[in-house]
Amino acid sequence: MLPALLSGFIFAILILLFGKQVRGKSAMAVTLLPLGLFTYFLFLLPEIANGNALLFSYPWIPSMGINLDFKVDGLSLLFSLLITGIGALVFFYASYYLKGHRYLDRFYCYLCIFMAAMLGVVLSDNVILLFVFWELTSISSFFLIGFNNDDPASRKSSIMALAITGGGGFLLMAGFILLGSISHTYSIREMLTSSAVLKENAAYGWILVLLFAGAFTKSAQFPFHFWLPGAMKAPTPVSAYLHSATMVKAGIYLLARFTPVLGSHPAWNNTLLITGGITMLYSAFHAIFRTDLKGILAYSTISALGMLVFLLGAGSEQAMLAVAVFIIVHALYKAALFLTAGILDHETGTRDVTQLSGLRKVMMPVAIAGLLAALSSAGLPGTFGFIGKDLIYETTLHAGTLNIWLTAAAVLTNILLLYAGFLAGIKPFSGDLPEAFKAVHLPDMRLWAPPLLLAVLGLAYGIIPALTDTSLVQPVVQALSPGAAVTPLKIWHGFNTILLLSGITLAGGIGLYYYRQPSARRQQALQRYDFISPETLLLKSAGKFDVFSHWYTNKLHNGYLRSYVNVIVIFMSGLLGYKLITGVNIYLDLSNLSRITMYDVTIFCIIIAAIWKTISTSSRITAVASMSIVGYCICLLFVIYSAPDLAMTQFTIDTLTVVLFVLVLFRLPRFLRINDTRVVVRDSIVSIIFGSLIAIIALEVMNEPTNKETSRYYAENAYLLAKGKNVVNVMLVDFRGFDTLIEITVLVIAALGVYSLLKLRVSSTEKE
Repeated sequence: MLPALLSGFIFAILILLFGKQVRGKSAMAVTLLPLGLFTYFLFLLPEIANGNALLFSYPWIPSMGINLDFKVDGLSLLFSLLITGIGALVFFYASYYLKGHRYLDRFYCYLCIFMAAMLGVVLSDNVILLFVFWELTSISSFFLIGFNNDDPASRKSSIMALAITGGGGFLLMAGFILLGSISHTYSIREMLTSSAVLKENAAYGWILVLLFAGAFTKSAQFPFHFWLPGAMKAPTPVSAYLHSATMVKAGIYLLARFTPVLGSHPAWNNTLLITGGITMLYSAFHAIFRTDLKGILAYSTISALGMLVFLLGAGSEQAMLAVAVFIIVHALYKAALFLTAGILDHETGTRDVTQLSGLRKVMMPVAIAGLLAALSSAGLPGTFGFIGKDLIYETTLHAGTLNIWLTAAAVLTNILLLYAGFLAGIKPFSGDLPEAFKAVHLPDMRLWAPPLLLAVLGLAYGIIPALTDTSLVQPVVQALSPGAAVTPLKIWHGFNTILLLSGITLAGGIGLYYYRQPSARRQQALQRYDFISPETLLLKSAGKFDVFSHWYTNKLHNGYLRSYVNVIVIFMSGLLGYKLITGVNIYLDLSNLSRITMYDVTIFCIIIAAIWKTISTSSRITAVASMSIVGYCICLLFVIYSAPDLAMTQFTIDTLTVVLFVLVLFRLPRFLRINDTRVVVRDSIVSIIFGSLIAIIALEVMNEPTNKETSRYYAENAYLLAKGKNVVNVMLVDFRGFDTLIEITVLVIAALGVYSLLKLRVSSTEKE
């Protein structure tokens, strides 16, 4: 399994190395990769159809429970076949669609990485591994969506897609870590045994929020849906691949994969029902106002994804069967419609559905593909879409007390989707051929064969559902709902309510198609309400955040060292103050304090006067001299309280610091006033507060019993082990000699840096 997954990444590197050949006649040969992988997964089909699951495991970081674990069951095999099967057709299609493009090799490179990453997502059995592949799909799709990087709109769309899906990915990672910490495993297979524990845990709500954030952003659920229509700036093969069968369904796959683990809980089911319901209705409504073919298909895709989330929320065995069928139905007809739209754009130069008509007369195979795909989208009898639509209605009718409302929502959505499907698949080919398109001709077989094959498959599966029933659909149902009763797919369910609902859907959709013409005016009228759309609100929020970030940067990252020190001191004061107020019983034992003498009072007064002079003077030399007085006064305190060694060290350091300061001052401008009374008062207040807190802490430390075990060890062993009579010297040189050596090294590096800055000569232009 690992070589199969890695082949995509290896091919991507090879394509870059042999780019010239790929850009030429060998472009079609790249199709062999997805075709070979599709064949490999087809050979696994009999084993999975028998109810078995294949496991592959390779060690990676076993100490942390992170391994290259892969699992092939009904769900992962279905997605693998879609990814590689539709991938092979897209690779084949792109070899002509982008023929002669100067960056065709890069395109195939990104596409190979994306395909391998998607396979990794659906086959991973370890959530950390799944997350790695998940993010790889976001990154590779960023390059694919922004492939036409000369176009600002493409760049904007790719950044938007990366921001939304990548942001959701970070939240998903947190959810996975939370899942792993509660279930004590990162293996999805093993998490199944902890399902009850996870649902009863207090963090279950947080797990759902984080998991849903990842899935909803990836699968463009409301209110994160707006990145998907923008992603239509990508070349059509990308749109067909990412938005029909692969990337946008990664979120659906994630929800389906975790349904046995986290599902069958009101929080799970109700959230999915509500989110999916809103998404499918909202997007289906928007789809009928679009005039751009890819815009229509984008919104109808979002609606279909909402339908899948809606069904997963229903949670019943019938719902799982409907999910399994509808994933195949949607992948087949939506990929076919996207590829058909690409042909129309490629040959006519427009995707405006109000201008396209009569093209069946010059490209009949394309028209057949569009017609069959549209009929499957509409759920006409004889197509696989009909079976999928019946299963959806069967699910909603048995959904308990809300069955009427849920059924009404599903019927209304399907009516609107039928209209959208007819606009994309039938409208461009019906009616008279305009004069402007007289010269249009049937393109190369590499363009029309893939959508025709997909559309024919939708028809074949509808006529003979047994082709997919036991081999694909039932294993998926068993993966989503282990132990579910097997319900074979049927073409005809008799005269019942479901058939009536199907009739209402067809009549409503066809009636809408005949009596409502697409119009740019309606789309413009709808755009008047864009000011309350999620995209507008998010962009406004992003703008305010941008303003805040500029303000924050100017205030706190202004390049002045004193500002950084101030922020650090204020932050530390806040933390220390909060801890002292809430967690420390402050008291002072006067018996532990030494008697205050006249020497102490005199030195204290000198220190206060020196500090005041330091902060109030406008002369740097005076400020440095005043600071040195403070240091020398502290030396005196050490001498008074019997610490001559410490006093000598302090004296040396203070003297050296003063000398260095004076040397540096010679390099600074002579008259530069960097503070005023307001700044002095502010800094004084900050210093007094911080100093007071440190003083309180120092006094509190005196009240605590002292553990002298460490100092006793050094005192007893300084001479025995290091032959030194000065304990401090022995500690610096012997006991922690390496620490001292590293500290000295750091000081030397810093000194060299300062010396280099002093010797630096820059021109006036470079200074600016």
